[in-house]
Amino acid sequence: MPPNVEVRRSARRRRTVSAYRDGDKTVVLVPSRLTKAEEEQWVSTILERLAERERRRRPSDEALLDRARDLSCRYLPGHPEPTSVRWVDNQRTRWGSCTPDDGTIRLSTRLRGMPPWVIDYVLVHELAHLLVPGHGPRFWELVAGYPKAERARGYLEGIAAAVHLPAEHEPPGDGERPHEDELSHEAAG
Repeated sequence: MPPNVEVRRSARRRRTVSAYRDGDKTVVLVPSRLTKAEEEQWVSTILERLAERERRRRPSDEALLDRARDLSCRYLPGHPEPTSVRWVDNQRTRWGSCTPDDGTIRLSTRLRGMPPWVIDYVLVHELAHLLVPGHGPRFWELVAGYPKAERARGYLEGIAAAVHLPAEHEPPGDGERPHEDELSHEAAG
């Protein structure tokens, strides 16, 4: 068992195994009826699934660039090609930014862990700036080509309101309490 993993057995827990992050530690909740071998198997499985989900939710700069290229081909006419896409820590009031002159896109690390469709929306928003620098009607027409644009804007507005940030990326006029990174699965038996 890795040292940063704590297994908690529960008599109330009958069928599910779940895990969540608590700082640097991962807490795995298992039914008390599991054998030690079943516990080890489930802990291994749930840790792999949690790691995979975190990789999907926190893509690398290279994965962001690949994703941006894919989104550009799928949703934007002319398929603008960014030269780089990377995470940055210095954007506290913006979700992303773009420099059309050199084709660079930067996403705030505050987006890490948000649903992939929200990150995709911010990428489409910034990619649209490679075609239209401002936020005029043509720009918003391009962004609206992303099917979840309105939903993602609402999600980001909710996050911004919760932490008292200005709304951005918005067109004009318009006991065993798990942590958010919980992952649950049914235990066999």
